[in-house]
Amino acid sequence: MPVVTKTLELHLVTPNTHKERKLRETKIAYQQALQTAFDANCTTRTEANDVVVKYALSGYVKNALKQYVPQLCGGSYDADELHDDHPVKFTNEGIRLDHQPQNHYEWYVKIPHHEDYNLWMPAAANPEQRPWLEALHAGDAEMGECRLLERDGKWYLHVTATRDVEARSVSTDRTPVGVDIGDAALATVCHRDERGTPTAPDIYSDDASQVRHLRKTYFTATRRLQRRDSERIAETYGDSLWDRIDHILHRVSRNVVERVQQVDSPVLVLENLQYIRENMEYGAFMNRRLHGWAFAKLHAQIQYKAEEAGIPVETVNPRNTSKECHVCGEKGARPEQARFRCTNDECWVGEYQADVNAAINIADRYRSGESQRRSNRDTGKKATGDDSATDGASLTGPQDTQADAESRQTTLGTHAS
Repeated sequence: MPVVTKTLELHLVTPNTHKERKLRETKIAYQQALQTAFDANCTTRTEANDVVVKYALSGYVKNALKQYVPQLCGGSYDADELHDDHPVKFTNEGIRLDHQPQNHYEWYVKIPHHEDYNLWMPAAANPEQRPWLEALHAGDAEMGECRLLERDGKWYLHVTATRDVEARSVSTDRTPVGVDIGDAALATVCHRDERGTPTAPDIYSDDASQVRHLRKTYFTATRRLQRRDSERIAETYGDSLWDRIDHILHRVSRNVVERVQQVDSPVLVLENLQYIRENMEYGAFMNRRLHGWAFAKLHAQIQYKAEEAGIPVETVNPRNTSKECHVCGEKGARPEQARFRCTNDECWVGEYQADVNAAINIADRYRSGESQRRSNRDTGKKATGDDSATDGASLTGPQDTQADAESRQTTLGTHAS
């Protein structure tokens, strides 16, 4: 099975004064330890250890230095001199990645400062690399060496990730399977058979009801606890609810991929989230629901699990996928969330299950050559008039903490360090 390695970049959200100072202390101590060990021509781990052990650095940084310096001093690299601004290296045991989709910044990383003192930092991720982050967080990819670097006054963490990917057989005659991620149903899976007739769909509406219930419980219960000054209980209880939501999303994404695997020579087709309009207005209530649904999270889970199973994944423009009739192509109406009504009197459809209609349209757009895997995605432009749910795996306002290792429990609960 082929092994794929990728370097992921996380932008550490502008740290407060305290965290900025700690990051800089780590960087300066690392540069000094690296230069001293290099000047001493440490060609073995033991020699490097005797030098770096004296510095106020995390053991994960010291272990990385003990591996790196002998490579520089006559090992793999045999460097004549050191260049400035070497990134701070960590062994993979030191960095931790956490996902909190209910927060404004949904990704967090733990940066070891020294010994038992760590910095929890909110991080912004490249949307294109989201499936890899999901795979790392789920344990489906292995974290390698990590590097902390400063560039133009901003801090970044580069994480090396490795995972197994089944080799794909190239085929020009694949069956597109549309997957619609929505409000009435977490996911709807459908494709056309060899005669062009839509097959029996999989509709995950019960799972959507469970997530809605958990989301409502989260907002009401945690708000009441916060009003009673029970912040720690609120965070712990909130984490437990989000763990249950996360479990549902993983189960649904796994079932979706298993369903697609049953199709002969499939290609899984999703909507391209980069084309979903950022300023979509649904009103405060609907916006809150959409933000909590973590559409992008489920989207990423389906994508990386399909790729691991050797299923090609393509995306199409989401414009009007739930508003156009899959038979005649005319725009219709949505009298209810789960019902689509074709307004073309000459079309036989009449009313149809709305999510199934959208899933078929998604599959048909790939079949007609509208895949946006490369050309449109690379433009970085957003389409207007899209009707899909906005990428809202975060709440509308920041809910981060400025705490470090000691007080991080109030933000991450059981993930505290």
